[in-house]
Amino acid sequence: MTLRRSKPLSEQVALITGGGTGIGRAFAAVLAEAGARAVVIASRREEVLKKTADELNSQTGAERVHPFAFDIRDLGETETLVRHVAKRFGTIDVLVNNSGLAIPETVEAITEEGWDKVLETNLRGPMWLVRAALPYMLREDFGDVDNISSQAGKNGYADVPSYCASKFGLLGYAESLRDHARKTGANIRVFNFCPGLVDVDHTGGDAEPRAGAIHVRNMARTLLYALALDREVVLEDINIYSR
Repeated sequence: MTLRRSKPLSEQVALITGGGTGIGRAFAAVLAEAGARAVVIASRREEVLKKTADELNSQTGAERVHPFAFDIRDLGETETLVRHVAKRFGTIDVLVNNSGLAIPETVEAITEEGWDKVLETNLRGPMWLVRAALPYMLREDFGDVDNISSQAGKNGYADVPSYCASKFGLLGYAESLRDHARKTGANIRVFNFCPGLVDVDHTGGDAEPRAGAIHVRNMARTLLYALALDREVVLEDINIYSR
């Protein structure tokens, strides 16, 4: 059996959407601390991204985290982001589809505006990013796509039907991407995180998460674990939640 190409984390370039706060920031921190060559954090709020990058780079003593402002609902800005990362750093090894939002609307009161905003952010945006990044991963014969879905991608909840639809859809899209990689022999892995409640407000190292939620550090540790697995190992949906 021919082993698939591996690559040390110190040579890898990661792109994390929603990387300025919460789960995305925790992902950026753990990858930077582990020695990733470059970690690009992207979202709409430029000032938040710059602050996060400065803080994480100060903690690691190296300039590994790089901010880039974009709107995931804008195709041109999304494609520009991917081209920028690939041009500056040579490729994209790890794509973390973390941007997401929920709009509470019951089934009988769903608005077109709310539905479209959620589906465009949580589902269409990741598709655009994968479509743009995939050629670079195929060229290098190496890549990992990490999708942040939810337990709402496996269970329906009456107060957030559009969010559930988007997260169910993300898992379906990811399964299609995984099947494509299998059938074409591409050295690309697809991981889906399906967390329950994650406390994105109490994120300090010593902070205790609110009841029923997990600390973001557990998401970060799980990402690092998944990326460290042998390339031949398949790890599909990752269910993680508080007891």
